[in-house]
Amino acid sequence: MPTRKLFRPLALAAALALAAAACGGGGEGGGQAGGGGGAQRADGTLKFGYVLPETGQLRPLGPPQWEAAKYAISEINDAGGVQGKQIPEIVASDEAGDEAVAAQSADRVLNSNVDAIIGAAASGMTGAIVDKVTGAGVVQCSGSNTAQTLSEVQDNGFYFRTAPSDALQGPVLAEKIISDGYTDVAVVGRADDYGKGLVASTVQALEEAGATVSVNETYDPNAQNFDAVVQQIADAKPDAAALISFEEGGQILQGMIESGVGPKDIGVYGADGLADETLPTTVSEEDPGAITGMQGTAPGANNPDFFDELKKFSPDLETTQFAPEVYDCVTLIALSAEAAKSDDPTKIKDQLVGLTKDGEKCESFADCKALLDEGADIDYDGVSGPLEFTDVGEPSTATYRVYAFKGKGKLDITDYVEANPAQ
Repeated sequence: MPTRKLFRPLALAAALALAAAACGGGGEGGGQAGGGGGAQRADGTLKFGYVLPETGQLRPLGPPQWEAAKYAISEINDAGGVQGKQIPEIVASDEAGDEAVAAQSADRVLNSNVDAIIGAAASGMTGAIVDKVTGAGVVQCSGSNTAQTLSEVQDNGFYFRTAPSDALQGPVLAEKIISDGYTDVAVVGRADDYGKGLVASTVQALEEAGATVSVNETYDPNAQNFDAVVQQIADAKPDAAALISFEEGGQILQGMIESGVGPKDIGVYGADGLADETLPTTVSEEDPGAITGMQGTAPGANNPDFFDELKKFSPDLETTQFAPEVYDCVTLIALSAEAAKSDDPTKIKDQLVGLTKDGEKCESFADCKALLDEGADIDYDGVSGPLEFTDVGEPSTATYRVYAFKGKGKLDITDYVEANPAQ
């Protein structure tokens, strides 16, 4: 399926304005954990750990991420490892959708003397551990953090992400809604860093396009029910609604359907948090087709070959969301260790940004390592697409999937859109 480019002037303006407005974020768990920092960790063998959702609201996002990390490590080891040494098994821990648990998990992984941590999956959980991880002088890379606040986190240069900021996704989602002919839109989302940021960027892009935003609201994702949110949407009588949710979005969609503002009544859109094959049965086990017609956007690679190989590596995977981005986290860190000729995180982090641009293009660890061995400058184009990191260590360009739930609730990818504010 071809990829088309987005960013008419209105979308470009919205993305750049929101990127510039992104405020600093951080967590509650500052300070160093055990295991030593920076050069003290360097023992000649690159070691990874992860803090990802084994339990909690985001648990469906856990398996594709840790399996992608394991797959990347297996590919690296098959190519000879890093500096001639095999990467050991990744150290596992659970972010659990709970800041205190995530912080404890980060401590356990750091005490295993890892050089790099993959995760957290949720932007809010990264906020809870990033001070702790980067303060310990360890590289942190997330394949699914999209909150705009993380663009200016105080990380001493140790935090990176391969998932694009929601400053890019908001205009993509708004463009989809507008191109479908809707002009009066209700936008609701979680009252956390992810929800607030994506709601704001979507609302701004919609208004820049001339649409009316009749509801602009965030909600407590831990509420016992979401009747008030559903009622706001129903009372506004919009012709479309955008829902920035995770698992709780299933409950909100149930209420919207019952109130006559479901996908069969108005245009209903989601983002990456609802791009889940299990959403139809979460909304209604008896009638998974109840959300037929719902559409949305999510960061995602147009790379079927990668997904085929990942499924061969891990046949039981039910979803692959953010798997390419995590694969790229691991591969890029390993290439940075090769370029630095060290597993010292303080040297690895200084290589990461430069390996994603302005060099000879390569697309695998083996090919890129061969170029590095020849003394070449490389530009790693990952399985998630070109990264072209900004100075703060995040993609400056992104590919988004446009998805739709079709007959009986089947999730299909209907288009790919390239978001590149620089063009």
